[in-house]
Amino acid sequence: MRLTTKGRFAVTAMIDLAMRQHQGPVTLAGISQRQEISLSYLEQLFGKLRRHEIVESVRGPGGGYNLARRAEDITVADIIIAVDEPIDATQCGGKGNCHGDSESNGTRCMTHDLWATLNAKMVDYLDSVSLKDLVDQQKQKIAEQQPVVMVQQRSHHAA
Repeated sequence: MRLTTKGRFAVTAMIDLAMRQHQGPVTLAGISQRQEISLSYLEQLFGKLRRHEIVESVRGPGGGYNLARRAEDITVADIIIAVDEPIDATQCGGKGNCHGDSESNGTRCMTHDLWATLNAKMVDYLDSVSLKDLVDQQKQKIAEQQPVVMVQQRSHHAA
């Protein structure tokens, strides 16, 4: 079970957007350049994010995208689900027909409940992490990477 490129790129692009939206609408070209994600791929992802009312577009000169809700009100699960990324570790897509290819006559595999429980825990976890949490983590990492400037005070002794 792993998150695909679509989900990873969507979350990465949303962090980038959330970190910069205080400067006005953020362009997909800017996100594309900073995050090294294809512009056409971002256009597809942001179309889906807009339809799910996670981002809103601003047209015209100086246009781009803004968050449609506060960053603390957008979860990682919201983003992943919006871009049609299934969060599913079962082989059957949760249908319970693990052995067999039709919904009516397939049977569950012995580990179906294990993977179904994992799905529920993944969704719970991703639903507990907000976009604001991820932005705060990035800001903390940036702050930790800043060099500490030592200011040397001069003594004011009269010579």
